[in-house]
Amino acid sequence: LPDFSRSKITNWVRTGKALVNNKTFKPKEKILGGEIVALTLVKEKLNAWLGEDIPIDVVYEDDDIIVVNKPVGLVTHPGAGNWTGTLANALLHFDPSLANLDRAGIVHRLDKNTSGLMVVARSELAQKNLVNQLQTHTVSREYSAIVYGHMISGGTVEAPIGRDPKDRIRQAVVEEGEGKNAITHYRVIDRFAHHTHVKCILETGRTHQIRVHMSYVEHPLIADPMYGGKIRFPKKADEDLKDALKSFKRQALHAKKLTISHPITGEEMSWKAPLPQDLKDLLATLNKFDPV
Repeated sequence: LPDFSRSKITNWVRTGKALVNNKTFKPKEKILGGEIVALTLVKEKLNAWLGEDIPIDVVYEDDDIIVVNKPVGLVTHPGAGNWTGTLANALLHFDPSLANLDRAGIVHRLDKNTSGLMVVARSELAQKNLVNQLQTHTVSREYSAIVYGHMISGGTVEAPIGRDPKDRIRQAVVEEGEGKNAITHYRVIDRFAHHTHVKCILETGRTHQIRVHMSYVEHPLIADPMYGGKIRFPKKADEDLKDALKSFKRQALHAKKLTISHPITGEEMSWKAPLPQDLKDLLATLNKFDPV
């Protein structure tokens, strides 16, 4: 059954949808040969999420995948405090058949206030393949970020990430063995006197990874409410620069480029999403009022 994951098949065994000689059995039971295995496949709606007519920017679609450019302010999928008005609700309106897939075909997420590219599966086989690509780190995800501080050069952060022991809502770099391995590569795109525009490439995909890692190397993202701390005004900053930093209301992070192997054809495919206007405006202000 190549279209389905082991966990899904195991669940069918546990719930009696799979029988051996007309009897239920446990996933680890061995068979001897000659038994008759019967499996009942029933397409079921896997969530109670409702489709909502929310505009989304579909960058690419075919029978197997949808690539969207998620705007700032849109939560990826329903959860505590956000049961409606999410990208998942928008996708279910765009393609109601996604109700037959776990998480409406969503295989990875972006934070509410991070913009940029996401790929969504349209079939069980595509979803299984994309999840495998993410787990084996063969998906390439490139982000643009604007951080505090003047960076001299790029580098790599390899530091495990787990729950912050002092604040369970946050993530943090933790001791080896206490979190999940996390690797972020970063390269300088443009330098300003007190800020830097960087390209971040994820080798792994942990929750808040770029935000945590850039804060860890003391270059937190501008306007990151969780990991950035208070606004940092450069000494002798003029009012225009101060106003720009005060008025920027979300972490300065955008998922700019996404590269995958097509889950069915195997063809390498890549998409780019231009910087949203708020990031362009911020860069223009830094170029004007915070030159090197």
